[in-house]
Amino acid sequence: MSSSAGGKKKPKEMDETVAEFVKRIFLKIRLDEMTTILKTWDFLSEHQLQTVNFRQRKESLMQDLLLLCEEKCASLEDAALLDIIYHQAHRHQRLWDVFKMSKEAGGDADLFDMEEFKSSFTQILRRALKNVIVSFRDEENAVWIRIAWGTHHKKPNQYKATYVVYYPQTPYVFMSFSRLKSNFPLLVQALTKATKHHQMVKMDLKSRYLDSLKAIVFKQYNQVFETHNSVTPLPETSLWLPKNTDLRIIHENQLEKERIHKVTRETFGDYPQPRLEIAQYQLETKFKGDFSRSILAEREEPLRCLVKFSSPHLLEALKSLAPAGIADAPLSPLLTCILSKEMNYFKIRDK
Repeated sequence: MSSSAGGKKKPKEMDETVAEFVKRIFLKIRLDEMTTILKTWDFLSEHQLQTVNFRQRKESLMQDLLLLCEEKCASLEDAALLDIIYHQAHRHQRLWDVFKMSKEAGGDADLFDMEEFKSSFTQILRRALKNVIVSFRDEENAVWIRIAWGTHHKKPNQYKATYVVYYPQTPYVFMSFSRLKSNFPLLVQALTKATKHHQMVKMDLKSRYLDSLKAIVFKQYNQVFETHNSVTPLPETSLWLPKNTDLRIIHENQLEKERIHKVTRETFGDYPQPRLEIAQYQLETKFKGDFSRSILAEREEPLRCLVKFSSPHLLEALKSLAPAGIADAPLSPLLTCILSKEMNYFKIRDK
């Protein structure tokens, strides 16, 4: 006679690697943002979250959350979604490169189907590489893609994923890499085919501020101010002046201030500048001179020089140089063309 307990199935358990992955994500999340991220994740129910004391120490809170995840048997897909949500909230912690796709000449515009894109993108990667895990999350007008790469003999590394942000029906793609780019050609192939483009090129534009990169390539930085024609008044000349001050000098200084203000406004606009941290200029030039005995004249290799400007908010810093009296107005076009040329990494060579 068989035991009645023999037919019971053992309940599923959360995989150890998934548990460790979820644990590491929880460790990165700040206490003041934990509730918001968990609600966005929408994996744990409202009732489950109400049972958790979010005011306890981080270690204890993390253990309580892991127990809830084990009860619901969180999968690798669930953990990957949580990871995407975390990186969406902390997108400025990664370095983003901008790429631009193009269609063949005369190609017709195609209607974009999100589900078809996701299916095609995943299939292309998996046909070429067995061990790869692809996750998606839609956010506003963009789709976030997370790719955990493995090899033919190793499982995907969840801690060195590639993140891709694509805005449908545009040619722009933003990528952030955490490991060697050996799989980059495959990624390009999957993106171009899934979006029905012909090729993709890397732009000389990168930053940690993804939203600013988006504003630059989509020309969104001046939308709020493009019909705003008023000029911010300059501060009035102080009435507390020495008795012997020449009023002609005051008038001359005021005219110069107005000129600088006008040039700065024409160059940078009234709007807040997109946030970039670096502008890099790589110069290559050959010595030009009539000194036949000069060592430089005999040099075949070009002279190379690298100049890098850095600031927590570079464009706003450049905008303030002339009004502060640190630089002449207008500034060099090499410094002011960043937005118009959509690049902050320049290579300057002899023509």
